[in-house]
Amino acid sequence: MRRAVRRTALAVLLSGGVVGAATWVVFFSPVLGVREVEVTGNTRIPAEQVRAAAGVRTGTPLATVDLGAVEGRVSALRAVESARVARGWPGTLRIDVVERVPAAAVPAGALTDVIDRYGVVLEQVPVAPPRLPVLRVQRAAADDPATRSALAVLRALPADLLDRLREVRAPSPDSITLRLTDGRTVVWGDAGRAAEKARVLVAVLPKPGKTYDVSSPRVVTVR
Repeated sequence: MRRAVRRTALAVLLSGGVVGAATWVVFFSPVLGVREVEVTGNTRIPAEQVRAAAGVRTGTPLATVDLGAVEGRVSALRAVESARVARGWPGTLRIDVVERVPAAAVPAGALTDVIDRYGVVLEQVPVAPPRLPVLRVQRAAADDPATRSALAVLRALPADLLDRLREVRAPSPDSITLRLTDGRTVVWGDAGRAAEKARVLVAVLPKPGKTYDVSSPRVVTVR
């Protein structure tokens, strides 16, 4: 009976020791620590800049890395739209970024602001990039209703229309007009039903005219 008790006690001690050792290895030792920070999805942002923003030291136990905090620090980079962070055992921290992409050029005095699809200013340049549509609003800002409406229209346009777009004017959120590279004008109206308006516009552009009114997509006029 006593031998059985001793054997049971020894087994408990051994198993407890194994669990304790495993816990130490996973959560406290550098054995399963971060050896590599792998960055993917970046084409404009240097990987080293992303790693610096992540702020995770080599050797930090991978299990203790606060993934949400790392995502927050990387997403705070102006050029990053979003970030996802994951563990790759035994020692890799994986960071996948979605970069902000230039969507429009906004005149700003002697310079031009290059903004993304959400109105975030990515850079200021002396000359507007030739392939970007020019956005003209009274107050270009991410929280400006007219800016948001105009950018919503840009997000709805298919690539072939974006390639033919020269200018977007939005003096107010519900009076948006587009100017194409060939000089034709599109009366868009507000940002509502943008996908439907884009489909209708593609269908009517082959018709000769100078002005295409798709503000009410069920009653399109060409003049």
